[in-house]
Formats: sequence, structure tokens, C-alpha cells
Amino acid sequence: MSRTGTVQAVSLSPAHTFSKASQSAIMLRAGLGVEGDAHAGRTVQHRSRVAQNPDQPNLRQVHLIHAELLDELRAQGFRVGAGDLGENVTTRGVDLLGLPRGTRLHLGSGAVVEVTGLRNPCAQIDAFQPGLLRAVLGRDEQGNLIRKAGIMGVVLAGGRVQPGDGIRVELPPEPHERLERV
Repeated sequence: MSRTGTVQAVSLSPAHTFSKASQSAIMLRAGLGVEGDAHAGRTVQHRSRVAQNPDQPNLRQVHLIHAELLDELRAQGFRVGAGDLGENVTTRGVDLLGLPRGTRLHLGSGAVVEVTGLRNPCAQIDAFQPGLLRAVLGRDEQGNLIRKAGIMGVVLAGGRVQPGDGIRVELPPEPHERLERV
């Protein structure tokens, strides 16, 4: 597994929209998420989760997707670019889905995001482009569901993040815990 990568794009949306607009840079705020993004906050901000329990901690402050997934989807005929699937940070060169829970991603000169789990894609993704939900889900050799739509994290240290910034992966102590949906 590569321990380094690159930020390809950064995106945010001040409203609860499916896609997020690409930016020249974003500011991560410790304990909150992406400044100016609708999903920033100490408690859960995703509308379906607020309806369940508005006081639960926000384990989904930052959404990261690997650019390699976008490449794969484009090869299948989908029209997707950075931010289209709702991610804040589009990465390249890091196997995001293979990271254990608690991994720390050092972005740029000072921002640190701790990985909390997998994004669980919902039916909204098919409203964006029909068939996309099936394309971001798979099955392993045992028939277990594989969620490929990125990972979620919380901001431990804030800072400015922009395209071209380096990513350094810091694995947690073993034993490693597999990512589950959050």
C-alpha cells in the first residue's frame, strides 16, 4: 500500500446538494470539517442521520474519493468529475478503501484527517446518473458487499488544502480494524 499520494481536487457546497463545486482551496477546521460546507459540524449534518439522532457525533466531516474510481467510472461511460459524487477531497495514489479505521491522512502542510469509515452510497447517486449506484458497489469472492464510493473522516488538525498538495498516510497501531460504513 502506498503511504503517499496527491490531492487532485477539493470541493465544497454550502447547501445540502449531491455534488460539490470544485475550489482552488478549502480550509479544514479541527473538529468541524470543511469550512463553508453544509456537512461541517461537531454533530451529524447529513439530513437522514439528523432525523435519526441530531446529537450523534459527526463522523462524516470530510468525504474523500480516490480519482482512480472516477477513472474507472468514466471508462464505463459515466460522466463524473471531481466533486460530482459529493466528495470534499479527490485523491490519487492512495488506496483509500484499503486503509484501516483510525488512519491519519496528512494533507498539505498541516491538515490531518482521521479516517472513520466507508461512505455508504444511497439511491440519490442514481438520480445523478442512472446505474451509478450499482457501479460503485461490488462483491468480493465471498459475496460480501464492497462499497467503493470513498471514505469519511474527521478533522484532527486544520489547515488549507489545495490541488497538488501531498498526502502522507500514517497507519494506526495494530491490530488494524477494517473500515465499516459510517
